[in-house]
Amino acid sequence: MAINRKDKLLNTAFGVYISGLLLAPIVLIILPTDFFDNGKSMCISVILLDRNCYGCGMTRAIQHLIHLEFKIALEYNKLSIIVFPLLTIIWFNELKRNYKKFKSRT
Repeated sequence: MAINRKDKLLNTAFGVYISGLLLAPIVLIILPTDFFDNGKSMCISVILLDRNCYGCGMTRAIQHLIHLEFKIALEYNKLSIIVFPLLTIIWFNELKRNYKKFKSRT
């Protein structure tokens, strides 16, 4: 059975997506712990209303959790203790789902 051009393109797209899923945590581990600590907030509630929302500080907190700095992570956002394991589960499920799709196409 010959693979047509569209299937080849789809296989390449799946491969790139799976590679991106695998590289994302590696990049976050390699980045310095305080990489996201500086700079202006991009949160819409901070910009428009000058108030923090429940997600404010989550990126910084997750980055500190990845580097096992629990105290600092909790200072940025206490919900990160719940969000990080959920993100990890979602990441594994997405990786597994797309890997199965990729394998079934080849």
